Amino acid sequence: MTTRRERLREATVREIQEAARRHLRAHGPAGISLRAIARDMGMTAPALYRYYASLNDLLAAMIESYKAEIGEALEAARDAVPADDLGGRLAAAARAFRRWALDHRPEFTMVFGAPPPGYEPRAEGEIPSAGGLGVVFFTLLTDLWRRERFPVPADEDIPAGLREQLEHFSTSCGLDRADLPLGLIRVFVGCWVRLYGLVAMEAFGHVHFVLDDAEPLFEAELAEVSAMLGITRPLPPGHSPSASAAQNAAS
Repeated sequence: MTTRRERLREATVREIQEAARRHLRAHGPAGISLRAIARDMGMTAPALYRYYASLNDLLAAMIESYKAEIGEALEAARDAVPADDLGGRLAAAARAFRRWALDHRPEFTMVFGAPPPGYEPRAEGEIPSAGGLGVVFFTLLTDLWRRERFPVPADEDIPAGLREQLEHFSTSCGLDRADLPLGLIRVFVGCWVRLYGLVAMEAFGHVHFVLDDAEPLFEAELAEVSAMLGITRPLPPGHSPSASAAQNAAS
């Protein structure tokens, strides 16, 4: 059971995070400062240091918080689709990622774009998309591979330089590769780069030279990736999880 002091501290930390988010949305990452946040909260800047030792610590906490939000959004979308509909779950998670990115562009930029001025990652080699986000997609992909056995490159067919980097990536992200071929990591990274790349370009406003609405292209890419993974009936856009469950029960 938490003490009153701990509850007050947690409430203050939440208030600081909310104030920092307002500054992020109003002024971008460069507009976040401990002094401005303290002024908004009626605190002195030194008092704020009792909660965050530096601006870097606050920025790191914000990034971790937004990564957690993305992961929660993906998990919620995935779990709204029946567990045996792996294709639907994957499509729902991918669409939730795009939706979060477009609804939270400043936060998305902090996690996946250029780091805020002066920000230094807490750990050397920190991977922005590590953690729950990668695990959600990798677990779905693994379950699909175990069921569909879609083709993946043989280890010896992956160039040595790429093979070493994929090994390092899977270890750095904490992906459970027990009894799984490295080729599955290769497919996972390829699919992620393909879908994430399009979402990032849309979120950063880099597709408007050709597209006013990038959703049809996203859906086309998602359909192609789904077919490559052996998904023959991906959940169509706008299809509700309840309708999907009814369709599965009838089939």
